[in-house]
Amino acid sequence: MKTIIVGGGKVGYYLLKTLYEHGHDVALIERDQDVCQRIAESIPVDVIHGDGTDLDVLRDAGIEDADIVAAVTGTDEENLIICKIAKLQYQISRTISRVNNPKNMEMFKVLGIDNTVCSTAVIANLIESEVDHPQVKILNTFDRGSMVLAEIIITSELTWSGKRIADIPFPVECVIVSVFRNDAIIYPKGDTQFQEGDKVLLVTSPSELQEFAQTMNKGRKKRWNLTKMN
Repeated sequence: MKTIIVGGGKVGYYLLKTLYEHGHDVALIERDQDVCQRIAESIPVDVIHGDGTDLDVLRDAGIEDADIVAAVTGTDEENLIICKIAKLQYQISRTISRVNNPKNMEMFKVLGIDNTVCSTAVIANLIESEVDHPQVKILNTFDRGSMVLAEIIITSELTWSGKRIADIPFPVECVIVSVFRNDAIIYPKGDTQFQEGDKVLLVTSPSELQEFAQTMNKGRKKRWNLTKMN
């Protein structure tokens, strides 16, 4: 999957570096030429100098082949325009926008932006969770990224399959909200047993999610990138 990041400030640079280090196909658009040069010298990815709302610049970055566009500039209006162009002009399946003013978050969602996060939230998690772990989706973040709402689809590969909630060593800060099974909602108790195909909705902290995610898959130990950005 290809990701295009617009905005080469601290948030954009961190996001670019994180995704590159995890082997993702990623490109960056930045309007400041000096910033472009500095980033290009430190991270061997495509860095395009230009305006992220310019269609020619977006095409140069490879938007026609992109799956995700993350607009993380310091201007909410610009981020909104970039995401709307990505959705309407190029039918990008997923758009993520940094929202500098928390009051704008609800408006962005109403206007069709897939994910809206404050600059301190976990933007990288939203991308990493979808790209590397198709059975896990981080649906939302709360309290400036300190808590996340996640959906986990139970498959035969997961250690949870066939186990009761009481038998799984969940982290202290993890709360199982509900289990969706065959179009029915189950309000979980200790003796609730997970079955293949269940969709589990839970709330936890990024650090706790990282801890138990390492042992969730049978025979597979993989550390998630769930670092909170400041």
